[in-house]
Amino acid sequence: MASAKATASLQRLNSLSSKLMPTKAYSSQFSRKTYTLNTGDKIPAIGLGTWQSGPNEVEKAVEFALNKGYRHIDTALAYGNEAEVGRGIKNSGVPREEIWLTTKLDNPWHKRVQEGIDSSLKSLQTDYVDLYLMHWPSSTDPDDLKKHYPDWDFVKTWAEMQKLVGTGKVKNIGVSNFGIKNLEILLNDPSCKIVPAVNQIELHPNNPSPKLVAYNTSKGIHSTGYSCLGSTNSPLYKDETLLSMAEAKGKTPQQVLLAWGIQKGWSVIPKSVSKGRIDANYEIDGWELTDEEIKKLDALPDRFKVCGDAWLPVKVFFGDDE
Repeated sequence: MASAKATASLQRLNSLSSKLMPTKAYSSQFSRKTYTLNTGDKIPAIGLGTWQSGPNEVEKAVEFALNKGYRHIDTALAYGNEAEVGRGIKNSGVPREEIWLTTKLDNPWHKRVQEGIDSSLKSLQTDYVDLYLMHWPSSTDPDDLKKHYPDWDFVKTWAEMQKLVGTGKVKNIGVSNFGIKNLEILLNDPSCKIVPAVNQIELHPNNPSPKLVAYNTSKGIHSTGYSCLGSTNSPLYKDETLLSMAEAKGKTPQQVLLAWGIQKGWSVIPKSVSKGRIDANYEIDGWELTDEEIKKLDALPDRFKVCGDAWLPVKVFFGDDE
């Protein structure tokens, strides 16, 4: 049975999250903010994440988000929902050139980069993506997903991805789930001619990775935070500091977490399929966290990782990015 304290925290969280801000047009603070990449292109600060969204949910979620004002949609070949994302974009009526679209190369496709992007473009019903990421630094044998190719690694994959630049199929290339150790291997290899524009990593107060974010920044690599709201199992939603801060500011805990990430300098891609949540996550203008509030969130003691590496044939997280 849940403790009285845990039950009270959950009730309080539900109460805060149900107080959605009224829908209205916003000028420009967080929702219209962009970050300039090392290529000169501008990535929107807030986008819609689609990882772990159920079948037949993503299409409507993308349409809702784009009609709300989002201009950044994140997907991946591995998510199995690129076709739904493509339909949602079409249904929204928003011109393709106004949308920042990110997708990712799946692990078993590392030797087939050209085929990988062509497959994604076909599913998405588009001629190009704004950002193409290597999803994991793990070149997996498609005949046995628990094994690596014996003659291939992510450095060779990056060399193939570099060939896509200038083809018109991708505007920017980057990586995902790369820690400092693997970034050092990649950037120091003579074949690396293009510095990744983005490193998409798990970022929230229970997994802040300050050393990794600082390393990204030092190399001119923009950080995008996935799982930026933690998860339903995260200690975040029982944390008194976060709950009290949200209550005092008249915001939901999710809105506070998104503001924390954006004010710290990275883009965020909260996942939701609920129109109410999608709307609320975007309605974060007209206020901001103080320096003291950001420091309080930085100091949360609990550590929780939503996405680990135990399912991969190699270790990619080494616990040295804090």
